[in-house]
Amino acid sequence: MTHPSISSWRLVIGALLALGLGLAPWAHAADGARLYTQHCAACHGAEGKGGVGVPLALPDFLAQADDDYLRKTIRLGRPGRVMPAFAQLSDAEVDAVVGYLRALAPAGAKPVAVKAKPGNAARGAELYEKRCASCHGAHGEGGHGTGVTFSRPRDLPVLAPALNNPGFLKSASDDFIKTVLMRGRQGTPMSSFLKQGLQERDIDDIVAYVRGFAVQPAPAGAKLLESESAVIVRESPYDVEQTVDKLKTAFSGANLRVIRAVPYDEGVVEKGRENRKRYIVDACDFNFLNKALAVDPRVGLFLPCRVTVAEHQGKVLVLTINPKRLSAIFNNAELNELCEQMQKLYTDIIEETVL
Repeated sequence: MTHPSISSWRLVIGALLALGLGLAPWAHAADGARLYTQHCAACHGAEGKGGVGVPLALPDFLAQADDDYLRKTIRLGRPGRVMPAFAQLSDAEVDAVVGYLRALAPAGAKPVAVKAKPGNAARGAELYEKRCASCHGAHGEGGHGTGVTFSRPRDLPVLAPALNNPGFLKSASDDFIKTVLMRGRQGTPMSSFLKQGLQERDIDDIVAYVRGFAVQPAPAGAKLLESESAVIVRESPYDVEQTVDKLKTAFSGANLRVIRAVPYDEGVVEKGRENRKRYIVDACDFNFLNKALAVDPRVGLFLPCRVTVAEHQGKVLVLTINPKRLSAIFNNAELNELCEQMQKLYTDIIEETVL
């Protein structure tokens, strides 16, 4: 049980936050830590060391990225990539997250920045092709995948970001881009271009070329796919046992391998006492699964396919999660296409079952 005095103190802190009053740095940091855990840690790691998202605790990153870059990145995200836009956070909450990230920097670390100068974009295009395209893509589209090892080359600890992404281009200043190119980023494949033999003028030319991505058509955004509900559900004219048999046949007809068909509570209750009115049936197209995981490993949330058959209020229902409804979680344009395919496949299988 929480001590009354502690609860009271938390209420005081909450009231001060609500009123927008200036708080001591430790209170600000504590709020940022909570917000980071709630909104960021799942992708960027509990300690900011990365995962699905890029590592944020890298000293070079924190030295190169100013607060404006961090704020805009949180606000705008990276349309069509894994990073969503956090429009729901207040300005104070965004500032708290930025403050928390700043606290991850080594003690005494200072920001670094190099002033960009006007460059020659045409010359920069040639340099980009030779020096950057192998990681960032011929058109700045970035590395393929999400950043975790299953969906990126195993020898790359960090997925190369998309430089043509409107979220990146609106967040990153020319000074920021030039600083990264000149200094590199230890802990990632990004090394200093100066150490590679380029001159500062060359780097300004590359910056000018990258900035030119902003006038090109934006990449496909990861729009929220429309769906009628969070689940796909149909009523079966058959009893539970018959429906399960027909479902297994429908899976096989769609070239999915049935993994198991068992009572929902099997393994939870004493053997022989399972509820025979409720079953789960798992099936998988392993080729499709591998393809989807390579695009975004988070599809493991709903793959392999699981369908529930249950008797409810005298009706036998067949239901499963609607993959299209999950597109808002992923913010991945390529995965949207797979979600739509899965939604159609699941619907066809269920409707074949109850036909």
